[in-house]
Amino acid sequence: MTNPLRILHVLRAPVGGLFRHVADLARAQVARGHQVGILADSEASDGLTETRLAGLDADMPLGVARVPMAREVGLGDYRASRATARHAFSISADVLHGHGAKGGAYARLAAARMKKAGRRVGAYYTPHGGSLHYAPTSLKGIVFMALERHLASHTDAIIFESAYSSRIYAENVGMPAHLASRIIPNGIRADELEPVRAGNDAADFVFVGELRKLKGVDLMLRALAAIEAPRRPTAVIVGDGPDGAEFRDLADRLDLSERVRFPGAMPARQAFALGRTLVMPSRAESFPYVVLEAGGAALPMIATSVGGIPEIAAGSSLRLVESENVEALTAAMLRNLEDPAGAAADAASLRDVIAARYSVDVMTDAVLDLYTTTLRR
Repeated sequence: MTNPLRILHVLRAPVGGLFRHVADLARAQVARGHQVGILADSEASDGLTETRLAGLDADMPLGVARVPMAREVGLGDYRASRATARHAFSISADVLHGHGAKGGAYARLAAARMKKAGRRVGAYYTPHGGSLHYAPTSLKGIVFMALERHLASHTDAIIFESAYSSRIYAENVGMPAHLASRIIPNGIRADELEPVRAGNDAADFVFVGELRKLKGVDLMLRALAAIEAPRRPTAVIVGDGPDGAEFRDLADRLDLSERVRFPGAMPARQAFALGRTLVMPSRAESFPYVVLEAGGAALPMIATSVGGIPEIAAGSSLRLVESENVEALTAAMLRNLEDPAGAAADAASLRDVIAARYSVDVMTDAVLDLYTTTLRR
């Protein structure tokens, strides 16, 4: 490679699937000879955050920097966007790639400042769901869509993880004529196609993700409480998040405290071994890594038909569940309890699809190709 790029990835929360995507993409870009750095929120944290960031910092030629980034829109956004611009100037970035609503805003505003100062820089945005989850008629939806339309004028290209995200963006925000776009799905590493075996003391079901209402943990708990036969099943809820206390209270109210554990956050493959079936009861998703990871690990799965999940499952025998439907979720959980062989066959089918379609290498090459194409233009 004759022209290595200086790339800065900007994201707010260094947790969850968004962080996983950035970490994989950044490391793969470094492996291809590029100079890469990360800018993330200094206040976001869970039990694994500092360890994750320390490991990533060691791999990044341009390091990992952190500034305060508020979750909600406010005056702090002005300070954060200026801090992003100062950092981008200091490392002479060629590419600013923002992830999620906040990271996308800061990266594109910083790129606009650099262009105004005569720097040649590309501004790229991957929504990762984020503001696209808001109903466009809600107050937040109206505000966020207006901000997205304004920021589109400062964007060289937008990267969608799924056809679903591309469609929602076009419907709610619009696609300006100048704006390049490409659908580039997330991918997993080859080592993640090794099956994960449940331990002898594994629970019947496991949830892995951020503890937010958007993820539907409350629906899973209600479905679990509705199952009485052939026996009362158990579950492990893995993760941290703003609604964790509420979910624990709900488990107590549903008389599930002896059957449900909340061990906190841990690496996904470690969590997969704690249950015999992964439950993804999400109300909304973009293109969730946990489906790719669990599918690659051949873990039986129950997932809702939201966001990009149908795109991942297409071509496999996995049957998805309607979102917000506790009865359907209960029936699917009962089916996996009563027919483990059928659940395993569906898992094997999904693993074959993921192995054939979704890799980190394919994802990285497509992103770099988009950078170079738009930068030449």
